[in-house]
Amino acid sequence: MKSILIVGGAGYIGSHVVLSFIEAGFEVTVLDNLSSGMQINLFPEARFIHADLQDRAALSNIFKHPYDGIVHLASLKAAGESMLIPEKYAYQNINGTINLLEALSNSQTRIVIFSSSAAVYGMPEYLPLDENHPLNPINFYGFTKLEIERLLEWFDQLKGIRYASLRYFNAAGYDAGGRITGLEQNPANLIPVVMEVAAGKRASMDIFGNDYPTPDGTGIRDYIHVSDLADAHLKAFEYVQTQNKTLTVNLGTGSGCSVMDVINASSRASGKQIAYNIVDRRPGDPADLYSSSEKASRILGWQPRFSDLETLISSTWEVYQKNQ
Repeated sequence: MKSILIVGGAGYIGSHVVLSFIEAGFEVTVLDNLSSGMQINLFPEARFIHADLQDRAALSNIFKHPYDGIVHLASLKAAGESMLIPEKYAYQNINGTINLLEALSNSQTRIVIFSSSAAVYGMPEYLPLDENHPLNPINFYGFTKLEIERLLEWFDQLKGIRYASLRYFNAAGYDAGGRITGLEQNPANLIPVVMEVAAGKRASMDIFGNDYPTPDGTGIRDYIHVSDLADAHLKAFEYVQTQNKTLTVNLGTGSGCSVMDVINASSRASGKQIAYNIVDRRPGDPADLYSSSEKASRILGWQPRFSDLETLISSTWEVYQKNQ
């Protein structure tokens, strides 16, 4: 049986990745410090290690076990906060990864599947964004993801650690089987914010600009179902292991939904009116942002299956109802 270590596996995306590997028959170990991950997201089929990436001694001990590979999802991810407290993001994201790579270098494990981000691209120079687009992050969070990709390139060359860098667009939705029910804490992304309004946890929400050159004036983004993301991690691991090659791919749908599309779909799914306020645009927000995932389709045979807007919204609303 193949074994995988999933770092950050108690988080929102991480728990879906854990489920994907369990269903594929892997022996799964979760490493998480539970700073944002939750006990409720842990599966009894997976071994759990409560530890932190800043604990080098603990990491050294963990990697005495010969894992076939790791999935690295542990990071801080609030782009706005990263611009206010960059030192926090440098320490957790970059230094934490350096510690992880140190432990890997001293172990038999030689595969890393890395949770990267479309934030490495910055403002789009053309659409859809593909993997050849210039890399010019406009927030410190995106900078940390790009720096980790560069670290992985060097460790590939110097230590033979093969990797896949998966550049996510906007993760959303929940497991269709209802097996993951932990809500993100203090969410900053659009869909969970809309859900909190529908569930009565917020009185209203802000729409940052309604005068963009889009059909309804609100910004358009590419939303990818978290179960589709999880499937891509599994396919990426299998590719890197069998081909002994590194890989960098976008994970998105190739199209986008506007803020108002999301609000209207959420209102239909919940039967609730979503109260919102129109406020000024945020600096640096593009009108449109969506991906090309042709490379992931061609190399990995990956296709989104659950990423239509209705499924994204309905699967999320079901979890919010369970938590009320």
